[in-house]
Amino acid sequence: MITSIVLIKTSVDQIPEIAEQIAALAGVSEVYSVTGAYDLIAMVRVANHDELADVIPGRISKVPGVASTETHIAFRTYSQHDLEAAFSIGLDA
Repeated sequence: MITSIVLIKTSVDQIPEIAEQIAALAGVSEVYSVTGAYDLIAMVRVANHDELADVIPGRISKVPGVASTETHIAFRTYSQHDLEAAFSIGLDA
């Protein structure tokens, strides 16, 4: 499974509608509206790299109102449990 984080700039007056359209696309597992330089973040999970091209430039970028995207491919996933364990190292005395 390949996980990509897609940062999306949109027309701000249409964020909810654009987010719903993106969330409905195959390969998109969730969409978040966020603060900062980008308006939405989409999590894309696909079986292979070829599918990334189908989902991101092929579908997400073509949703009306999407101005631009920036994609980050995840190398590893760390669960919340793993993060809590890492931050607590040495704190048990």
